[in-house]
Amino acid sequence: MSGRARLTLCSAAATLMASCALLPLVDPATWILQAAVLLAIQSGVGAAARRVPLARPLTVAAQALVTLLLLTLVFAREQALLGVVPGPEAIRHFGELFRAGTEDVGQYAIPAPLSDGIRLMTVGGVLVIGLAVDTLAVTFRNAAPAGLPLLALYSVAAGLSDGSSDWVWFLVAAAGYLMLLLAEGRERLSQWGRVFAGAPRTPGEQPGAVAPVRTGRRIGMAALGVALVVPLLPLPAIQGGLLAGAGTGVGAGNGSGGTISAVNPLVSLRDSLNVNEDRTVLTLNTDADDLSDMYLRIVSLDDFDGTTWKPSKRHIVAVPDEFPTPTGLGPDIKRSAVSTRISAAAGYAQAWLPMPYPPSRVKIKGDWRYEPVGMTLVGDHGEDTSGKTYEVTSLDVQPTAKQLEAAPKAPSSLRDEYTKVPGSLPKVVARQAEQITEGAPSDYAKAVALQDYFAVTGGFEYDTDVEVGSGPDAIARFLRDKQGFCVHFSFAMAAMARTLGIPARVAVGFAPGSPRADGSVAVSLKDAHAWPELYFEGVGWTRFEPTPTRGTTPSYTVPDASNTDTPDLPQSSQSADAAPSAEPSASTSCSAQDKKLDGCGAALPLDEAEQGDQGTPLYETVGWILLGALVLTLPLLPMLWRLRRRSVRLASARHSGAVAAGGRHPTGGTDGLAAGDAGSAVLLDAPSHEAAEAVVAHVLAVWRELIDTAWDYGIEPDDALTPRRAAARIVRIGELDETVAGAVHRVAGAVEQVLFAPRPSAGTGLSEEVHRVRAALRARGGWTTRVRAVVAPRSAIRAVWDLSDRWTALKASWAARAVHLASLLRRRPSGQQS
Repeated sequence: MSGRARLTLCSAAATLMASCALLPLVDPATWILQAAVLLAIQSGVGAAARRVPLARPLTVAAQALVTLLLLTLVFAREQALLGVVPGPEAIRHFGELFRAGTEDVGQYAIPAPLSDGIRLMTVGGVLVIGLAVDTLAVTFRNAAPAGLPLLALYSVAAGLSDGSSDWVWFLVAAAGYLMLLLAEGRERLSQWGRVFAGAPRTPGEQPGAVAPVRTGRRIGMAALGVALVVPLLPLPAIQGGLLAGAGTGVGAGNGSGGTISAVNPLVSLRDSLNVNEDRTVLTLNTDADDLSDMYLRIVSLDDFDGTTWKPSKRHIVAVPDEFPTPTGLGPDIKRSAVSTRISAAAGYAQAWLPMPYPPSRVKIKGDWRYEPVGMTLVGDHGEDTSGKTYEVTSLDVQPTAKQLEAAPKAPSSLRDEYTKVPGSLPKVVARQAEQITEGAPSDYAKAVALQDYFAVTGGFEYDTDVEVGSGPDAIARFLRDKQGFCVHFSFAMAAMARTLGIPARVAVGFAPGSPRADGSVAVSLKDAHAWPELYFEGVGWTRFEPTPTRGTTPSYTVPDASNTDTPDLPQSSQSADAAPSAEPSASTSCSAQDKKLDGCGAALPLDEAEQGDQGTPLYETVGWILLGALVLTLPLLPMLWRLRRRSVRLASARHSGAVAAGGRHPTGGTDGLAAGDAGSAVLLDAPSHEAAEAVVAHVLAVWRELIDTAWDYGIEPDDALTPRRAAARIVRIGELDETVAGAVHRVAGAVEQVLFAPRPSAGTGLSEEVHRVRAALRARGGWTTRVRAVVAPRSAIRAVWDLSDRWTALKASWAARAVHLASLLRRRPSGQQS
């Protein structure tokens, strides 16, 4: 097997080994067999294109085209032309599959079922990574950067998995990458001939691995061992990070600082909710007087980008013994201390700690950190709630309607942060908020009006069958369709409150659970919930409940409660003995009947039927993207053509030497050629006319490259001059020093030698001479000259001349064939008399 074929095989194997990290994410894992077959075809096309050989860009284009045809054949055969050619319908189908796969990835627990969308994302992703690796490692002969796409593939898988077996897949992926590097090293070393070949240790024994290869193996194994062992050592932790707060480690291990990143907790909440059957995840024992207001808050979402809400990146500290008084809570607000003991089920792994709000003290074992702004606890270095039992002392804050009505404006600093809305938010949101709250005399009255509009008067329905999606118009679409889940109602009310100047955020957690006979409270998956929190100075962050038939309506928003200081709290809207139903129900929130958390796991509803009215169709978007790419690529064609032409010319020494040596490398010890440098060869005893032609072709190619290089930097060629006079002209106009001038004359002398000597031979180092001249001309020219020489080289006009010459030759060839054919037709049959 040749070195290039071995490198191609190792490239495909490395991609497949790295893709094994995706195996735990999807069940069944049969997709990898399909990916392996398609990857083999893709690699085979690349190998065939390189053997032709095609230009590198054409090789990549051929592989990309075949990859698209393969994906079309597998995933969009019915929508494609002839079952394989993708048209507008096939592209639209790809878009629908990708959208469905994206939703499934976010909504299904691990391992997710192998839906068509997920299969497209996994198989298509492996093929894209495989194309990138093959292009870098084989087509462009640089295997080191090929580790980046392999790392990206592994990182995506590691970021989604539970981390229990990540080291195994890292070992597999790293072994594939090292195998690829080793194959490239062997292929490069083979071009040096036998100088590094290992001699047999005993007579008749096969030669061993070359010394650099043996060293590379040892280094690779050592590096792999270090990579596996170092993470197990008790080294200082890295502070923060993109995945911080999601169970992978935040802050320092000693509790002295760090940050929690903006990772949406709805994702981890989905994983716990997406099971086949509803089940109890938390058990509470509390001394609260009324259980109907026992909400368990996980985290607050305060960063609104116009599409969805997520937690901001916050500073985290060690858990204090006593939590400070909640922001904004004044001394005249009635409150009482509540003690709650919470036990989490072994299967409920949540990085944020569910607690009643606001907490004032928490007792829990393990590595936990405190985020002061949201008053939440987050697990440090993989800590989670699974199997944990902890005690929380919290405050039962009981404001009255009068106190909320009289609340002054919030501080400007808090208002500035929590009333921000992006410019992409549709104007209809603010306009409808103004209409709903028209005539309301205070922020409190506006908040109650918004809550009543969603929960009572607006005609909204709690529907578990609503499609979930995102986009700038998602809130407006929800307000129009009036169907959604808890998260839709809370997101929309919080956004509307911000447009009215009321500080707002969204809380994620659990609604009150179901009391048991022993006095405990069972919180199950169906109790997962989201609700808006609005800020009132003197009271602090205050819960509202806009979702119909879910949770409990706060007493301070009930009309009869406005005349009393200590209102009677209403009963929970959920039945204590409610059992999970096998069918979707309007009274069941965030159930896992269909393995989906459509209500508490994504942004806002998306009406598939009206997608065409809301924006440009997918196939048109793809068309415009391709057109834009073409427009951007066209100006770069001269540069790409010039780079390719230079590479071919200066690499012709190897090809000419191979022809002269009967197909073997010029440095491989064949008759007639002696080893020179990497850029040229010396003909000692030309064994054939073919070898002489190869040397002439090589020297002339190098000379043309020198002429074109000078042309790119402003020295126009003069075809009427001899090589010697042309060289002198380049030295004179280019003002080259003596050393560089010698390089120009050496190339010109080689041209004269191969053209006029009885036995042509090429001097060594001609390619390096051209590089030396180019560097001198580049240093001499100004920045505009240097940029033009690269981006818009003058010599690129030869591409047009070449096309014209080929067209002329083609026409002449067809004309000659036509004349020959006509003569045959006019010729009489044999033996016929004239």
